[in-house]
Amino acid sequence: MDKDMKRPVWVIGHKNPDTDSVCAAISYAYLKNRTDPDNLYIPMKAGSLNAETAFVLNHFHVPEPDTVTDVSTQIRDIEFRKTAGIDDHYSLKKAWKHMQDLDVVTLPVVNSDGFLKGIIVNGDIAKSYMSVIDNRILGRARTQYKNIEETLNAHIISGNAHGYVTKGKVVVASGSHQTIQNEIEEDDIVILGDVRDRQLLALEKRPCCMIVTNSGQTDVDPEVVAKAGAAECVLMTTEYDSFTAARLINQSMPIRYFMTKDHLVTFNLDDTVDEVQERMAKIRHRDFPVLDDKHKYVGMFSRRNLLDAGRKRLILVDHNERTQAVDGIDEAEILEIIDHHRLGSLETIQPIFFRNQPLGCSSTIIYNMFIEKNVIIPKEIAGLMLSAILSDTLMFRSPTCTDTDRKAAESLSKICGENIEELAYREFEAGSDFNGKTAEEIFYTDFKIFYSGETVFGVSQISAVSGKQLEKIKDDIRLCLNKAISDKGLSMVFVMLTDIIDQSTELLASGKNADSAAADAFGAEKRIAECDFILPGVVSRKKQLVPPIIESIQKEEQ
Repeated sequence: MDKDMKRPVWVIGHKNPDTDSVCAAISYAYLKNRTDPDNLYIPMKAGSLNAETAFVLNHFHVPEPDTVTDVSTQIRDIEFRKTAGIDDHYSLKKAWKHMQDLDVVTLPVVNSDGFLKGIIVNGDIAKSYMSVIDNRILGRARTQYKNIEETLNAHIISGNAHGYVTKGKVVVASGSHQTIQNEIEEDDIVILGDVRDRQLLALEKRPCCMIVTNSGQTDVDPEVVAKAGAAECVLMTTEYDSFTAARLINQSMPIRYFMTKDHLVTFNLDDTVDEVQERMAKIRHRDFPVLDDKHKYVGMFSRRNLLDAGRKRLILVDHNERTQAVDGIDEAEILEIIDHHRLGSLETIQPIFFRNQPLGCSSTIIYNMFIEKNVIIPKEIAGLMLSAILSDTLMFRSPTCTDTDRKAAESLSKICGENIEELAYREFEAGSDFNGKTAEEIFYTDFKIFYSGETVFGVSQISAVSGKQLEKIKDDIRLCLNKAISDKGLSMVFVMLTDIIDQSTELLASGKNADSAAADAFGAEKRIAECDFILPGVVSRKKQLVPPIIESIQKEEQ
């Protein structure tokens, strides 16, 4: 199956992505593409890269995944009609036939660059048939002679087919010679039969166009052809009779004269279904143009397309909690979850593949899946998974680290040819470079939200290879705590300032009962200042900080 025909599956980690969530997404997408040829798996990320992860991707020459912040169902996820845009020179007759051929009631009108100029609906054409009785309207509409030729199935014998009618009226020259002379004025459009004398008489008035009816293209007298040329009159013949030609000629007018071009209601590919439904409820139109991110026309969308709305398909890695998932997760179809954290709050409509193991890193799980499926691991993918393991386990120092993590890392280091200690130090050093970053950027680099009953709390972990680096930013980071409580609607917030080499954490706390929760969880003797605690040996948010905090909160709520 052609990859362009496959419906994509996004493999994505949590908000505020860390090295494991990004590397796991890339590695697992690679594995799935090798084992499932019927789908196209694309790694994505749910936020900006932190410095450590950016170093890792650059070091192994792996492209950065695209960012997606919302997975709500959008117009781009729906099969809407890809009706091609038409030129505003189209005649009413041609537009009407095009509608019948496509079985549509609305046509988009675009310019040569693909930008929308207007829309024409069947009601506009019907209205022109019923209400236009002005015999000078072809000039006001600047009708092209080519349109008249097409509408009347005519043949232009002389004159510029691409010129325009600019003034004059339509005259059916069916009376006496005197009547013809009295009715015809300069620049008129004259419809008359195949009578040489009448044709020559009409040309004396210098009409802009003369249409000879009941005639083939070779039936016109050469003298008439010559005189039409001298008068710069567009001469054409049609097999229709004069009555039929007069009835049809107004259908040659260009649609631009009747199309709607102001206050157009359009949608964009990125508009969500909820936004579309809300706007549609206030508008009675049947079809709506869809534009891309460059505001170019791409298709037509109707109410019934909403019935076939397809949800985005996702595989989640390194998380399984709604608060950590990308926005709009409830509207997406979750196919799989690969994680190593506690069970969270996500629910699925149907059973899915869910692999959750108590390991130090999601990438360890994915490494084992490569082995189980007997898929060769490329050097760069091995490097990504190794870097993720070193990051999540703090080079095997974290209590979450297992023998399985260590063995996976050792195997991966052989594949990618990297020294474990050297790679770990370089990526930790890159992650500890706070230069050029605001305190808020540092604070939210690795920030997660947790629930315990009615209490909602956030935990930011900021790691560095030395305590001096953390000490420089501590006062600025402290200013972010109360703002985070307000911005995120939290009850309390904690910041882990983790010294990777010293294997200790200074904990900052803010919010109602946050200091007492920390004191109860870790012991009041660990307090070094108001709302500040020193926690030797504590380096893991998942295993060493969040569980005792939740236990303390639950005791307080009882």
